Amino acid sequence: MASLPSPSSSSLDIGPIELRAYGLMIALGVLVAIWWCQKRWQKKGGTAEDISEIMIWAVPSGLIGARLYHVVTDWRSFRGRWEDVPAIWQGGLGIPGGLIVGVAVGVLVAKKRGISISEVLDAVVPSIPVAQAIGRWGNWFNQELFGKPTELPWALEIDARHRPREFINELTFHPTFLYESVWNLVLAFLLVKCDRSGFLKPGRLIGVWIFGYGLGRLWIELLRVDSASLIAGVRVNVWMSLIAIASGLYVAISGRQKSIDSINS
Repeated sequence: MASLPSPSSSSLDIGPIELRAYGLMIALGVLVAIWWCQKRWQKKGGTAEDISEIMIWAVPSGLIGARLYHVVTDWRSFRGRWEDVPAIWQGGLGIPGGLIVGVAVGVLVAKKRGISISEVLDAVVPSIPVAQAIGRWGNWFNQELFGKPTELPWALEIDARHRPREFINELTFHPTFLYESVWNLVLAFLLVKCDRSGFLKPGRLIGVWIFGYGLGRLWIELLRVDSASLIAGVRVNVWMSLIAIASGLYVAISGRQKSIDSINS
């Protein structure tokens, strides 16, 4: 039966140095996103240095926000091991927290440099799902955040030590990391198309991204079987996805929404 194998190791050893694949994939995603941001911003009349200045603050802030979101929404798993809170290489980054904090810090830096916030957001936004698409492969190396058992040809093999107790006898699962990676690449493509079409007002592209990310995350989250905090019996990230869908749609299409450039005034 066809299936996708999982890596036998989550790290790469170079002599005495151990490099965690999870961190490497996140770093690669960030580097690719910054490079593409710079190219897009230069086409809009800006400079690569503008993006570098924004990202040097936004990226680490986003990582901190992502980790804090994960810890807050899954705090029970840290009881008795609070020293592991900073250990992001073990996995555990809450993307919603990272996006909220990273974008907010990036906006503040852009404002301080006198950069048009709406224009720079339109340049940056398509690169964010690309970074997510690459970073998600870190979950593959860690054999984590997979979905329900399945026998589809693209099912993912998971070692017994990584399976939830209730699925210990199952061999293959939905590769939700792959689903989200592909979804984000398609979303990035659509965002570029929307930006080039000119039918959106400056600064509205972020609404399309939030809506698209929320929509994808919703159905993928419903497939996952990892433990998660619940609100009214529903996974926290399902609620966050619904909020993202509603708020992103509002920002994208509301005729009464003021341009994000008003932040500059």
